Amino acid sequence: MRRIKIFDTTLRDGEQSPGVALSPDEKVAIAKQLARLGVDVIEAGFPIASPGDFAAVRRIAEEVEGPTIAALARTAKADIERAAEAIEPAAKRRIHTFIATSPVHMEKKLRMAPDEVVEKAVWAVEFARGFVDDVEFSAEDAGRSDPDFLVRIFGEAIAAGATTINIPDTVGYQVPWKFAELVGYVIENTPGADGVDWSVHTHDDLGMAVVNSLAAVRAGATQVECTINGIGERAGNASLEEVVMALYTRRDFFEAETGVNTRELYRASQLVSRLTGMVVPPNKAIVGRNAFAHESGIHQDGVLKARETYEIMNAEIVGREAAVMVLGKHSGRHAFKKALAELGYEVNDEELKPLFARFKEIADRKKQVTTEDLIALVEDERTRAPEMFKLLDLQVHSGLALTPVATVKVKTPDDEVTEAATGDGPVDAVYKAISRAVGLSPTLERYRIEATTGGTEALGEVMVRLRQGSVVVTGRGIAPDIVESSARAYLDALNKLVSGVGAREAIEAP
Repeated sequence: MRRIKIFDTTLRDGEQSPGVALSPDEKVAIAKQLARLGVDVIEAGFPIASPGDFAAVRRIAEEVEGPTIAALARTAKADIERAAEAIEPAAKRRIHTFIATSPVHMEKKLRMAPDEVVEKAVWAVEFARGFVDDVEFSAEDAGRSDPDFLVRIFGEAIAAGATTINIPDTVGYQVPWKFAELVGYVIENTPGADGVDWSVHTHDDLGMAVVNSLAAVRAGATQVECTINGIGERAGNASLEEVVMALYTRRDFFEAETGVNTRELYRASQLVSRLTGMVVPPNKAIVGRNAFAHESGIHQDGVLKARETYEIMNAEIVGREAAVMVLGKHSGRHAFKKALAELGYEVNDEELKPLFARFKEIADRKKQVTTEDLIALVEDERTRAPEMFKLLDLQVHSGLALTPVATVKVKTPDDEVTEAATGDGPVDAVYKAISRAVGLSPTLERYRIEATTGGTEALGEVMVRLRQGSVVVTGRGIAPDIVESSARAYLDALNKLVSGVGAREAIEAP
C-alpha cells in the first residue's frame, strides 16, 4: 500500500486567512500538536515576511521534534537565506521555494519570459541545496499552466537538486478529472520523476480542494499539502482531516495510507479553531459538532441496533471517544490529571496547579465539566499571555429599563485599580471600565462568543480581536458567565498588546 506524506501548511497558508494573526507561542502550540498528530512536514511559516514570522519558525525548529520543518521562500537570495537561517536548528529541514508558471502570472505579475522563469527556478533550487538536502519546488498557479511547460521546468528543477515537486492549484480553478489528468501527465513525462516526491496543494474556491487532492493521489501524487479545518487564503485549502479520513476510510479504493494518528484530529481542530478565532461549522465533515450526531428517529434506531447502519467511521477514530467523560466539583487532583492525560495533555505539577484551580472554580459554578470544557480550559491557560493585568472583581448592573453599569477591579503592575463605566450593553460597559483601569483604549475589531457544549450550563468562550495602530492581537476567555468570559478575553488581548504581539506583513505565496 502506498504511503502518502501529509504536508501541513496551517502555520503558513492557514495563517494567511484574512484576519488571522498568531503569536509565536500560539504557533509553537499548534506545531507541537501537529507533531503529536504525526504529520510528515510542518510548513512553519514564511521567514522573510516579518521578524515575528522568522522568530516563530526559528522557535518551532528549536522546540518541535518529529516532522520535517519547512520554510517558504520565493526564488530570491534574501528569502532563501532567511529561510535557511530560520530552520537551521531543526533535525529535519526543508526549504520550499516557488515561482509562478501560468501565462497570466508570468506576463502580468512577474513580467518574465518562460526561459527566464526556468532559469530563476533552477538557480533557486541550486542555491537552496547549498543549505539543505531537502528542497521542494513549487510552480505557482500550476493549475492554469501549460502542461508541457510544467514538464520542462520540473525536469530542470529535479536536475538542479529538488527532492519534492509541488503542483499547486493556487487559485482553486481545477476540477478533479482535469487535475488528475494534469498530475498524471506531468509525472509520466518529467525526466527524473521516479526519484522525487510529487506533491499537490489545492485551494477551495470552487469547493473542490479535498476531492482534487484525492484525485491527484489516484493519479500518482505522493504528498498532499493541507491545513487543519481547511483554513487558508480566500476560501481555504484542502482540509487535512478530510483528506486523511477519506484515505483511511476508503483505503480499499485509494490503496494508500498516511502516518497520521487520527485520534489527534479532533484535538488539533479545536486548538486551531480556538487560536485563530475561525469557527468550525457544526456540519463540518469529521470535526464538526454534528459530524457524529443523530437526531432523526430512524437514524437513532439504526445506530442503537448497529452503528454501521449510519456511521462509516467511529467518533473514537478521530479522537472524540472521551466526549461522555464528566468531571464535577468533587473530583480530585488525581482524577483531573488523569482526565487530562487521557486527552493527551501531559502536565507537570507546576502546570497542574493553576489548571486545577481554574477547574475547581468552574466546577463550583456548573454541575458537570465536560471533555470540551477541559480542552477549552487547558488551551486557554496554555496560550494566555503573561498577566500584567489581572481581573480581580467584576460587577454588572443591567436590565430592560436600566443603563448597563460595570465596575471592575484590575490588578496592574503598579496597583489594584477600580473603575466603573456605562455602556450600550453589559459587555460594552465592562470593556470601557477595563480600558479606564489599564489606560488603554484599542479598537475592538471582532467579538465572538460560543458555547463549548450544549445546554444552559455550557462554558461561554469569547474571542476578541483588538487593534492599536498596526498591532493586532487576539484574546480569549472562558467562564460559565458570558460577561466574565468577555472580560477575561479582553484582558488577555490587552496583556498580549503590551507584550508586543504584532501583525505580520502579508506576502504573496502559492
